[in-house]
Amino acid sequence: MKYVSVPSPALSFSRVRTRTLQRFAIIFFFTLYKSARSCNPRVCNKESARSSLQSLGSFLFFQKGSDTSYIMSLSALKIDSYPVSIRQRSFNGTKGRGDGSVLQFSSASRTSQRVIVCSTKAVTPSPLGVVVQTRDVPERIGSLSQVSGVLGSQWGDEGKGKLVDILAGHFDIVARCQGGANAGHTIYNSEGKKFALHLVPSGILNEETLCVIGNGVVVHLPGLFKEIEGLESNGVSCKGRMLVSDRAHLLFDFHQEIDGLREHELGNLFIGTTKRGIGPCYSSKVIRNGIRVCDLRHMDTFPQKLDLLLADAASRFQGFDYGPNVLREEVDRYKRFAERLEPYIADTVHFVNESISQKKKILVEGGQATMLDIDFGTYPFVTSSSPSAGGICTGLGIAPGVLGDLIGVVKAYTTRVGSGPFPTEILGTDGDFLRLKGKEFGTTTNRPRRCGWLDLVALKYCCLINGFSSLNLTKLDVLSDLKEIKLGVGYRLADGTPIKSFPADLRVLEQSIVDYEVVPGWQDDISKVRKYADLPLAARRYVERIEELVGVPIHYIGTGPGRDDLIFK
Repeated sequence: MKYVSVPSPALSFSRVRTRTLQRFAIIFFFTLYKSARSCNPRVCNKESARSSLQSLGSFLFFQKGSDTSYIMSLSALKIDSYPVSIRQRSFNGTKGRGDGSVLQFSSASRTSQRVIVCSTKAVTPSPLGVVVQTRDVPERIGSLSQVSGVLGSQWGDEGKGKLVDILAGHFDIVARCQGGANAGHTIYNSEGKKFALHLVPSGILNEETLCVIGNGVVVHLPGLFKEIEGLESNGVSCKGRMLVSDRAHLLFDFHQEIDGLREHELGNLFIGTTKRGIGPCYSSKVIRNGIRVCDLRHMDTFPQKLDLLLADAASRFQGFDYGPNVLREEVDRYKRFAERLEPYIADTVHFVNESISQKKKILVEGGQATMLDIDFGTYPFVTSSSPSAGGICTGLGIAPGVLGDLIGVVKAYTTRVGSGPFPTEILGTDGDFLRLKGKEFGTTTNRPRRCGWLDLVALKYCCLINGFSSLNLTKLDVLSDLKEIKLGVGYRLADGTPIKSFPADLRVLEQSIVDYEVVPGWQDDISKVRKYADLPLAARRYVERIEELVGVPIHYIGTGPGRDDLIFK
């Protein structure tokens, strides 16, 4: 166990007796000790412990009868946003009831006093009858770590862009770390205008936020410039507000053509890609004949590198047309692109790490999702990058130790686009209902998405891999018309043998039987609800059942597509 030196907090108090201070000290350091023993080692290191203590903003109210007689303000302290809880005990050693963040003096105490500690999350009234204060919205967001991330925890299309857009106003930098224009993030500005982004980070609508396209992203310049033009035509300036890594690989139009030829070649075994050229571009990167952004600064050698790429594609695919004119035209076009991109090019590895040393706040925006991860997803029906926590480090060039809070985004049900296994898929009219009610059509391709019940086996698997500190449950409003809702809580083989983890073998996955838990629906319009306590009881029980089964708290709940359609729990 590491010992951490803690600065003395500035205490302001009125008529606090010595015995009261002694009791507070016992409670406070007992809580710290229990938290240190139970917390996740990923975030509970010396530095995070120090920052947690230095930023704790809670109040203690010592009450005698119904009158507040003693007040103590701990303005210099703040609980770390990573959820930790301890079993509540009274001072006489018996187990208490209720949330672990509430402590109560024993009835044997000389004076009848209650200690009320503001919880780190919104909670319902304690069964002890103690009223627990909840945190306001800015504090919930403001308590996120210096380097935080938003990642998909299903098969993509969970609504990551909206949360990034909301959080971006509280961060200095928003960075994309992997993927390419196959990511489709839909966000709305304060006037309700819709923006569909594919390469530009979702923080671009916040004027004070700098956006970074990291080295792990594959960049299609024609598409990037089209996005920039669309943003600027709607009054969103990108000049001086976005950087593109000089290490990022360039995705060419011919990569997209190869993507289509490859899918056609696979026949009935096609992957169902977006045909945006992502896989072929990453293939060029891995076999080491790719072209990077920094190569645009050396147009004397650029034609030879491009010729090698094009000739390789022509030798592989019979339908690929390549000749001298194609090379000449492409080189001329990229000379113009190079001039236009130059103001955006930067060594983002150096920039991001320097920003971290300057204590600037960085929010990482993941594309796709963990179930599409090249290593952890339903391979080969996956993307070509690492949209899980590990991809943040390799896609931006930052050390694992600087990562803090990671928020997993998950729909209240499940969708996926393209081919591949989908254990909780709903076929027929029920699946059509979710598709139409949720407007489940791809931002990038406009393809109809396959819909199904929430798969908690897959979600727990994603939480295990990423170590999420909290979840954002989106599109809860889509389920409002259903009388009953199913939760996929387990997989088993045909002979009844339980499957203990998410299987790598697709044959096992396709033959598995899903165990469902049926919960009542609420059949009320919740699209205007902005407080968790105002949700119908059945909706709250649905949320809390997910938390219980997954073991990760849900801090954000989406009730519609707009910026304001969000509940902070």
